[in-house]
Amino acid sequence: MRIVIAEDSVLLRDGLARLLADKGHDVVAAVGDAAGLLAAAGGCDLVITDIRMPPSFTDEGLRAALEIRRAHPEVGVLVLSQYVVDRYAADLLRGNVRGVGYLLKDRVADVRDFLDAVARVGSGGTVLDPEVVSQLLGRTGVAGALAALTPRERDVLEAMAEGRTNAAISAALHISEGSVEKHISAIFAKLGLTADGENHRRVLAVLAYLGVS
Repeated sequence: MRIVIAEDSVLLRDGLARLLADKGHDVVAAVGDAAGLLAAAGGCDLVITDIRMPPSFTDEGLRAALEIRRAHPEVGVLVLSQYVVDRYAADLLRGNVRGVGYLLKDRVADVRDFLDAVARVGSGGTVLDPEVVSQLLGRTGVAGALAALTPRERDVLEAMAEGRTNAAISAALHISEGSVEKHISAIFAKLGLTADGENHRRVLAVLAYLGVS
């Protein structure tokens, strides 16, 4: 993939660029601010950006990512953040969730998970850090309906919102795929959602219910 990296920390930026290049990706630009990101994003397949960048270190990276999504909806966006901020996650996930990811920077320390996230977002999938999912599930207004879920159903819902396939959920929770399917059917029934076979639509349905789309 052709990838643009936007990260103000030179050490992390260079480390990401080297890691991705070593795995065969073409890092077409590695920049330290949102202006550089916007200038380099056209024609790439994936943008990897921090949320807080110069000059104010608030939400420059996120605003640039949203602008890129509007201008180039085919470009995947993987946001890295030090913290989970519900508003940022909601802004990023509002509308089309194809090719979108939100990971905590700690996740980058696990190289395999990070590269898997890059591949999934670059191919149109959705990747959410488990901590992001946990906070979204706790948003006000859904607590009553979520209370109807069993602990296992909640585990499955969190995995669904992370963009995992039934097979991946089965492996992660050590249950059969048949059990996963039954839990998903129960979740959709309890939350009043219509099941859909396409993973990104499943995620969209869950996020819509959680009030972020």
